[in-house]
Amino acid sequence: MATSLLASLFFTFWALLISPAISLTCSSQKFTKNQVYSNCLDLPSLASYLHFTYDPSNTTLSVAFISTPSKPGGWISWAINPNATGMAGSQALVAYKNSTTGVAVVHTFDISSYSSIVPKDLSFEVPDKTAETRSDGSLAIFATIKVPANLAAKGTINQVWQVGPGVGEGGMLEKHDFAAANLHSKGTLDLKNGQSSTNSGGDTTVKKKNIHGILNAVSWGILFPLGAMIARYIRSFESADPAWFYLHVFCQISAYAIGVAGWGTGLKLGSESSGITYSGHRYIGIALFVLATVQIFALFLRPKKDHKLRFYWNIYHHSFGYAILVLGIINVFKGFNILKPEHKWKSAYMIVIIAMGGISLLLEAITWIVVLKRKSRKSTKPYDGYNNAQSNQQPLAM
Repeated sequence: MATSLLASLFFTFWALLISPAISLTCSSQKFTKNQVYSNCLDLPSLASYLHFTYDPSNTTLSVAFISTPSKPGGWISWAINPNATGMAGSQALVAYKNSTTGVAVVHTFDISSYSSIVPKDLSFEVPDKTAETRSDGSLAIFATIKVPANLAAKGTINQVWQVGPGVGEGGMLEKHDFAAANLHSKGTLDLKNGQSSTNSGGDTTVKKKNIHGILNAVSWGILFPLGAMIARYIRSFESADPAWFYLHVFCQISAYAIGVAGWGTGLKLGSESSGITYSGHRYIGIALFVLATVQIFALFLRPKKDHKLRFYWNIYHHSFGYAILVLGIINVFKGFNILKPEHKWKSAYMIVIIAMGGISLLLEAITWIVVLKRKSRKSTKPYDGYNNAQSNQQPLAM
């Protein structure tokens, strides 16, 4: 029973991890009004997608932009910058849910500078624009744009996209985050070939951060706690001996190997990001590496069960193990706050941790029942009149 619960937990986690990566691509997305576009792009940051059709005969661009606000009640934006590559000077379409009606609306913003973000007509025509809320909580902007003659002649436009946390009174947009993903959400859109190019250096950094996050979440945040659960609960079942030990060792060594790889990518990111320091995340990461390294090498110094030092080795092993478990989970959440991925990733991890906690409570109760029954059987033996009489009867005093 315990083994099947842990197996179910493991496969559930991988299903949560893999399924979004498989399903959430622009080619799999459908629209409520069955709109069809000639091209679609998985934009490289902020989990955003762009569908578009360009008609060169009348320089009309039809777009559908899909993204998820950084917080519930937030906003999404897709913009064209006629003269530069950043947000300043861009002509933006912004969508959010109306707080009164709950219906998604879209407005135009002429972002002349970072200090001046107000609703305003754009410098080019937008004959049609609508927005909708999708079943997964994301928002979609639909628009038809008359591309300016100079941009149509070039065949490319500078696109910028963004997500934000909320909308204040009068439709004033709350400031978006300034994480790497937000700062690199821009690129060049090739209208004729249906392609997009971005700043490769920024994309590389974001990819490295994603790899760092995934490796550490899987190792410190999943495999190490799973290995601890196996050691504490599966070993109580006599039929699982010695399989539980090999499963425990496999989980912990795998977690250590993946964790070291994640730790190495973190060091590399730190060396490439001068002036940016996340002290708490960094120090906990170093502590985890040291503790885990000592744990792994201590396997080779493990005394036999009947050795007088085994008691002290167990105290050290359990103390270090629980310290790694707690620090690992704390640091995974610190990583989420730094990387700021989509909410579904943090939610998926929280579901896994809560499930592991619930299963641990259940197995804790089962383990105590098994242990107490075993002790009860050992202390209560069948009465054997002859043997008991011979062993317990004392000679009579003469």
